[in-house]
Amino acid sequence: MSLPSDLLVRQVALHWLPIATRVPLKFGTETLTHVTCARVRIQAQNRRGDIAEGWGETPLSVQWVWPSASPYEHRHQRLKAFTEKLARVWAGFTETGHALEVGHAFQADVLPGLLAEENLAHPEHPLPWLAALVACSAFDLALHDVFGQLARRPVYETYTRDWLNHDLSHYLEPVDPGSGFAGQYPADYLRPTRATRLRAWHLVGGLDPVAADELTGREPQDGYPVLLSDWIQRDGLKCLKIKLRGNDAHWDHTRMIRVGGLAVELGVEWLTADFNCTVTDPEYVNAILDRLRYEQPRLYGMILYVEQPFPYELVEHPIDVHSVAARKPLFLDESAHDWRMVRRGRELGWTGVALKTCKTQTGALLSACWARKHGMTLMVQDLTNPMLAQIPHVQLAAQVGTIMGVETNGMQFYPEASRPEAKVHPGLYQRRHGELDLSSLRGPGFGYRLEEITRELPPPVVQAGT
Repeated sequence: MSLPSDLLVRQVALHWLPIATRVPLKFGTETLTHVTCARVRIQAQNRRGDIAEGWGETPLSVQWVWPSASPYEHRHQRLKAFTEKLARVWAGFTETGHALEVGHAFQADVLPGLLAEENLAHPEHPLPWLAALVACSAFDLALHDVFGQLARRPVYETYTRDWLNHDLSHYLEPVDPGSGFAGQYPADYLRPTRATRLRAWHLVGGLDPVAADELTGREPQDGYPVLLSDWIQRDGLKCLKIKLRGNDAHWDHTRMIRVGGLAVELGVEWLTADFNCTVTDPEYVNAILDRLRYEQPRLYGMILYVEQPFPYELVEHPIDVHSVAARKPLFLDESAHDWRMVRRGRELGWTGVALKTCKTQTGALLSACWARKHGMTLMVQDLTNPMLAQIPHVQLAAQVGTIMGVETNGMQFYPEASRPEAKVHPGLYQRRHGELDLSSLRGPGFGYRLEEITRELPPPVVQAGT
């Protein structure tokens, strides 16, 4: 079966965009101070002979995708080299179909072999699957964008029976075989219309000063807020995500109270706790939650959900988390590589899924459909997305429907990096009244309006195809 709209990749270009953070961001035991963004252009052709190009971008956040004691720069260069290899392979990929179908085929049939080949050459420091997904995601995003360009409509309008060769049963397996995905398409699990405004979640990093007594004197003097109170008041924030250590209960409890007390004082409504994947015993989380419930009931009530306290790999760390989920909704993040891991997480007691476009648009859509089918709640989390990466990120949150808005923190850590994009989409790169404004997004694909964005790209590091 084939459709006139089916696309074939013809050319791929990969650009590196390095940016530095204005303040450090702590990930678990590591700290991010700069990042390389992969920006990808894909030219594709459909069966009618139409040709168009689409774009995707992802920050290669090494500390998040590849936590390790090995030197940062070694991991950074390995991940860049792997991404460059992907560019050449994508340029020769001959699968045809909808972007979802082509993206799924690449991830299922090609990416695992490329990762195995990479790790065979470097057995002492294997590249994780999560890192491979992040490297692949910029190409996958560009693929979905170019499909929308060829279709001359927003890509979310194409996740329907009219544009897809296969229904969801081609990809997904339900827990109950009697209630499957036959005859269903991604659009059946998305909002009928895109949200135009989203509540914005601000990240309170482990190194972020909450009050003046935490200032070191080394903070930037660049006109942007530094203290949490200034961020809350300037942006009208109503939702705070609090990074915790996960291995220091006293620090974590104190941090929750200090941030929570300020939140109450300044009218913040919701909190979430992110334990950074460092917890190995559910009782660690339970004890902190129970103490807050008894000593700080208002703060406890403000905690909307708890994010990924436990190690990434569910296969290696199959921790039963029902006791935590009985207290607060518990969301998979780093573990949610794909719908199969979401299914395994549900078996272990997880109740929600935090989606990320950096794990591919294709994977995020399929995970969202599986989770919705099985009664799980959704959230869309940030990878500190600047520039173009912010647009598919917020689009996903606006289309899938989340427990509350979207996490968005690029304006905290590198606001100047997105200045050209912000001139066209001001509501996406600044938070006002605690919200993002998506009304500037329009046109085909992801609605980038790229022709209006004045950004000079460096020469591509890879340019391949016919």
